[in-house]
Parts: sequence; structure tokens; C-alpha cells
Amino acid sequence: MSRVLLTINRIDKLTCPPDKTQVFLRDSEVPGFGIRCTAKRKTFIFEADLHGKTIRVTIGEYPAWLLDAPKGSTEPNARRRARELRGMIDQGVDPRVQEKLAKAESERQHAEKVRQDVTLADVWPHYVSANAARWSRTHLLAHERLVHRGGEPRVRAKVKVTVPGPLAPLLDARLQDLEADRLAAWVEQENATRPTVTALAFRMLRAFLNWCDEQPEYAQLVPAGAHEAKKVRQKVAKSNAKDDCLQREQLATWFTAVQQLSPVFSAYLQVLLLTGTRREELADLRWSDIDFQWKSLRIADKVESERVIPLTPHVAVLLADLPRINDWVFSSKTAQSGRIQDPRDAHNRALAAANLPNLTLHGLRRSFGTLSEWVECPVGVVAQIQGHKPSATAEKHYRKRPLDLLRMWHTRIETWILQQAGLDDGTQCDEV
Repeated sequence: MSRVLLTINRIDKLTCPPDKTQVFLRDSEVPGFGIRCTAKRKTFIFEADLHGKTIRVTIGEYPAWLLDAPKGSTEPNARRRARELRGMIDQGVDPRVQEKLAKAESERQHAEKVRQDVTLADVWPHYVSANAARWSRTHLLAHERLVHRGGEPRVRAKVKVTVPGPLAPLLDARLQDLEADRLAAWVEQENATRPTVTALAFRMLRAFLNWCDEQPEYAQLVPAGAHEAKKVRQKVAKSNAKDDCLQREQLATWFTAVQQLSPVFSAYLQVLLLTGTRREELADLRWSDIDFQWKSLRIADKVESERVIPLTPHVAVLLADLPRINDWVFSSKTAQSGRIQDPRDAHNRALAAANLPNLTLHGLRRSFGTLSEWVECPVGVVAQIQGHKPSATAEKHYRKRPLDLLRMWHTRIETWILQQAGLDDGTQCDEV
């Protein structure tokens, strides 16, 4: 078809005959420029020979693309684009390849922009998911509490809504904005109300940031050395080992106060002392973990997958008397999980009523280990009951005491504690 100067009038009059699928009208001003017309649409095109082959590039659809646009206009200009394509062909450049490269670069820049804007809240779930298989349930819950935004209603508490976790102020911060100054200000702010929890949160945050640097999609986003900076580390509270523990002469007062609590909390706290388990290990106890016939408890151990310990007489009575509301032994009708969540408030009320010094739930675990020395129980027995790692080669490789041997010593410990508390349990320990 002969070439003509493309005009709006000619383009508007161009139609595709019913017996054809398409027709072309080529421009006489810019070689290779033209318009393709079908029954449904008209499209600006550019055709040229490159390296012995004819190539066709679609410029854009008419009238979305203007034939010509005023000078300085940013609207799509088909003839100007055709001149650009003609220049590429004259230089031996394939416009299609150039377009693919430009598109790839645009997508890369967009992806990098998205990557630069990623926040701690965006990445934290991926970090937890990637490590969940090797973490204990307690460790997982700790990571959930760290980033809890707070503000949810609470039941039977002085504070009516949940308090935000220590990492909540950093959740919406971009990883690249977690500079040393910002981290130092965060630690200082959190230290004002909860320095110990903040120290734990900082250690977990540091592990998270190190993990980010090892992942290709997050590498080099965190400012180098930000969490290792001296100005940050100096503000983190030092971890001091606690030594809270029930004394022998405090046992009677403690038991009396605890037994005034609701049955579930009362049983939980007594069993916590008499077994030396970790607070979450005991809270996770299910009815299927108790064997009343063979007197054993299966505990989900944070070190090993699980451990089996004796079900001593007084503990057996406490557990048997609890209501069976659901699968959990220490159940709760108000907690969303179905089991007790935070026994500390109940324990603190009992301590205050008995005028006893502050004692943490972990202090009850420590008390079991300490009080067991009064009956001269072997250290390895106590460690196996409590789920401590063996501290010597002989214990690690050559001592795996059977349940009946553990029961003999465990019953003796329980009986002694109850005697000091002035409780007549009706049981007698075996002579060793």
C-alpha cells in the first residue's frame, strides 16, 4: 500500500473491509510508522528491517495514543515514539530487546523499593515461622508476647486492656531505620517500666536482626552494627540471677494462703512447688498426660521432647479433685486457650495475704530443688525430675534412673515438704 501522511481525518475514516482481518495505513513522514486497523480497534505500529528480518513493534492503541502532541506535552505521542524506534534501528538496536530490559529494570527498581520499605512487623512472622520447628512452645509464646500490640480486653484484672509488648513501638519501623540511635532510645524508654523484660526483648531482637542479614531478601537492610553499638548495649539492663526461694519455716504460711485460692489456681501452685516443673510445662498439662494407674506425669520438656516424672500421692489427690472441663488439667472458662494463662496475679495475692516476701513462679521451681537437699536426695535425681540437662559425663551417659527409683525419692521430698507445712497427707515415704 502506498504511503500517505497520517492525519487524524484519515485515521478516523480508515475501516477494515468485512472480507479482511486487518488493513494498514503507512506514514510517509516517518519510515516504518503506520496504523493497523481491525474490525475492533486501531493500533499505531512500527515496522523495520533489522539484521535481515522484519520486526514489528506495537506503539499503542488509537485514540489513547495521540498521533501528534503539542510540544512539551507528556501525553502519549505515536509519531514521536516512531522516530525514537527509527533511531534505535539505525543504530542496530532491537527495540523489543530494549523494551524488555527497560521493563526488567523497572520491575527491579519497584521490587527494591518494596524491599526498602519492609517493616519489622512484616518480617517478624517469617522469622518465627522459619524457626518454629526447633523452638519450644514457651519460646514461641515469648516471641508472640514481644510483638503484641496490646489494647485487648482483659478479664478479672486491674488493668482492663492488655499492655503492648516491649517490641510494639518498633513494629512499624522499617528495617533500614533501626539505627543505633533509634534502638538506644527504644531501650531507654522501655527501661523506665520493665528493664528485665526489655533486656530479654533486646536479646531476641538481636537474634532476629542477625537472621535478617542472613536472608537474601532482607540482607543489608538493617544498618550495619546498629544493635552491636556501644551506645545501645550500655543501656540494656544487666541480667542478674534471681535467688528467690521458699524457706522451710515459710512453708506452712505459704500452703495456708495458697489453699484459700480458687481450686484450679490452688492446685496449680501446689503442684508447681511439689514437682519443680517450669510454669508453662505445668500449665500445658493435659488429662491424657496423667496416668493415675501407674502414677506418672508426662511433661512436655523444653530441653527434650518430653519427660516422665512420678505422680506423687498428694499431687495425685490435687489433680483428681479438679473439674474436667476440657482437655486441659488446669482449665479456665474465661481464657481463650481454655487453660490458665497467668497464675502470677493469684500467687501474688496469696503472698500478700500471708505477708510473705515476693516470690516468682520460677522461685517455686527453685524452692523444690533447694528443699530437696533436706532429705539428702541425689542431685541427679532432682535434675531428672526437673528436666535439667545432665551436668557431668556420668550423668549424661550412664545415669538414666527408672521411674520407680525417681518415685521413691520424689515421694520422700513431697512428704517432707508437707510435714514442714503442717499438712497430714496420710502418706509415708519409703526408707532409703
